[in-house]
Amino acid sequence: MKYAICCLGCKVNLYEAESTAEEMDRRGWHRVPFEEEADAVLVFTCAVTNTAAAKSRKMLHRARRSAPNGAIVLVGCYVQVDDGKLDDADILVGTSHKKEIPDLIERFLTDRKPIKAVTVLDSIPYDNLRSENFSGRTRAFLKVQDGCDQYCSYCVIPYTRGHQRSMEPDAAIAAAKALARTHREIVLTGIHTGRYGREHGVTLAQLAERILQETDILRLRISSIEITEVDDRLLDLLANDERVARHLHIPLQAGSDSVLAKMHRPYTTQQYLQSIQKIRERVPGISISTDLITGFPQESEEDFAETVEFLKKCEFSFLHVFPFSLRSGTEAEKMSGHLSEAVKKQRAAVCLQLSDELQRSMMHSWIGKEAAVITETAKDGHTTGYTSEYIPVVLDGHLPSSQYVRVRLSEVTDDLRMKGEIL
Repeated sequence: MKYAICCLGCKVNLYEAESTAEEMDRRGWHRVPFEEEADAVLVFTCAVTNTAAAKSRKMLHRARRSAPNGAIVLVGCYVQVDDGKLDDADILVGTSHKKEIPDLIERFLTDRKPIKAVTVLDSIPYDNLRSENFSGRTRAFLKVQDGCDQYCSYCVIPYTRGHQRSMEPDAAIAAAKALARTHREIVLTGIHTGRYGREHGVTLAQLAERILQETDILRLRISSIEITEVDDRLLDLLANDERVARHLHIPLQAGSDSVLAKMHRPYTTQQYLQSIQKIRERVPGISISTDLITGFPQESEEDFAETVEFLKKCEFSFLHVFPFSLRSGTEAEKMSGHLSEAVKKQRAAVCLQLSDELQRSMMHSWIGKEAAVITETAKDGHTTGYTSEYIPVVLDGHLPSSQYVRVRLSEVTDDLRMKGEIL
């Protein structure tokens, strides 16, 4: 029996898709590329914006065309907020039934009766999905947290993922040990990763300490964390243990206090900047990147100008920039003062250009310095990998994947990578 997977959206979705794939493999299924005819096709959906929901529907229709007689399975966030446009799927699996996917597929293939496994998210437990192989990637993701209680005005995720909850610490350590046997780098991830462990009386930093003590993983990275959750214990780890990646991705979303208030973000620009400065003082040389939304409802030219200046002041390593995209069911949907698509995209273009400038400046500051690289892919006589600071590096020659090498960084390329010379 053959199956295929399409995974949209965030790294948490990717982790859940890989976990499902490993269980399918254990049951004797054989994975094939998406759009190759299969007995079951799984689409892990995204609903973070209306555009993401539309892409999920597009993948549903492509799955139906490629496997007209197969079981078409839609999974995850978009399913949880089902808007009635997913009826062409055979199996609908919401947030709380992902462990059951192989059983549901086998049931459908036996009786051919549509299945809808979607329940209310008020008090669901952590799902404890496990992934041990991660499709042979150098960098493995470990989902340790799910759900969000922040309710930003633009975000639907609290309604699709439910309240925040975490993997029990011993289970997280067991999962990390399994991943460390086959990977050189583990990335701790979640929907609101920085709130890991609150119901267990532990913090993300304490979990990281245990992983470093109880595994021989070469590098431990945090996928994304809110500025309000970077505590002193985490900074101590970043400063004192070189196995912890010297890179933090800290969402900002806007550099205007007026816009931040409308977004319901839990900080002001002054509070954010003070925390960034504290991080840099404690961990010299750290790379800090961020997320940004341009063209939020009522964002004035003055608001946007403030954002651009604030981005420069923070000296980010790079920016992930998103033009505001409406999501049905959020508070922002009901706001007045929505901007045109042209304005949102123009402001995004300005910030993307700034991101290139910031990234190039950061990379130039590394010329002549030594760094540690974990290799990933080899092609056309070169090998690529990433430093602890998440700088992409190109090395001469073909090196095996997952090699840990010390290099001297020598040059910034036109495509925003650095050339490295192995020491």
